[in-house]
Amino acid sequence: MKVLQSLSAIAGKYFAVWVILAALLAFFLPEAFVGFGAYITILLGVVMFGMGLTLKPVDFKIIAKSPLPVFVGVAAQFLVMPLAAFAIAYVLNLPPELAAGLVLLGCVPGGTASNVMVYLAKGNLALSVAMTSLSTLMAPIMTPLLLLLLAGQWLPVDPMSMFMSIIQVIILPIALGILVQRLFPAAVAKSISVVPLISVAAILIIVSAVTAANAQNVISSGFIVFLAVFLHNGFGLMLGYVIAMLMGLSETDRRAISLEVGMQNSGLGVALATAHFSPLAALPSVWGAIWHNISGPILATIWSKKPAAAPNKENPELASRVKPAVDSGSK
Repeated sequence: MKVLQSLSAIAGKYFAVWVILAALLAFFLPEAFVGFGAYITILLGVVMFGMGLTLKPVDFKIIAKSPLPVFVGVAAQFLVMPLAAFAIAYVLNLPPELAAGLVLLGCVPGGTASNVMVYLAKGNLALSVAMTSLSTLMAPIMTPLLLLLLAGQWLPVDPMSMFMSIIQVIILPIALGILVQRLFPAAVAKSISVVPLISVAAILIIVSAVTAANAQNVISSGFIVFLAVFLHNGFGLMLGYVIAMLMGLSETDRRAISLEVGMQNSGLGVALATAHFSPLAALPSVWGAIWHNISGPILATIWSKKPAAAPNKENPELASRVKPAVDSGSK
């Protein structure tokens, strides 16, 4: 178990490096990884099961205690990112599949890596976890609806089919993880430190599979897609902070909302694009998996050097759960 814990620490700490290496390896040796494409949905379910193992009722306490920051953050998540993706796709005149893929990346909920980034940035950790959890639970409705409204002009969207996909790969694995946590708390507590290793491995396989399927597309469209993802992420981080500031929220809330809005669940974007559109449409989410885990730590490091009022003191239990992930660099 100690060996697995050590591997989990290394895997999580250098996650962005591993993602880049996996993408490069799959690009140069696509035939070795293209077969993994059939398992993308299962792999994402494994990642979401890990989220369910760590999710607790206390994560939603802030919604009742201080609902305004949560609702502002989630509203920004499902307004800023979809609309920014739509605008960028138009301005850059992206091909239909790439345009739909970028909008899809904008319509998925926040990623779990943002929780660790908010902790490092001395932001409101309870708000971050609540936003991730609530936006994830809202995804079966919001993601297909927004995608239908914004991306239907580029590719046909079947909202009911996408709804069922999100239920299968997000909601059911999370529910199963919560159930296992309740039934076997001691076993989960002993093995939870290994979860980052499993999650990182699953994401790496997903990234390599989609990169392998898009080896030729990366050559022809790689730069324009990266530019789109770079701009999309930048707008999310900036506008998330500005909206929170305009609403009169505290500095710790602003940092949490900024990172939550800017960092998307790119794994879900990859799975949905592959299942409902095409491998090419998954390319923006692949770049998102890489870039979000570079820009997030950079911003968190900058903010960590600037004091913020009472960071992470609203819920010591949450901080104690996230700190091991920080120590191991967990995604």
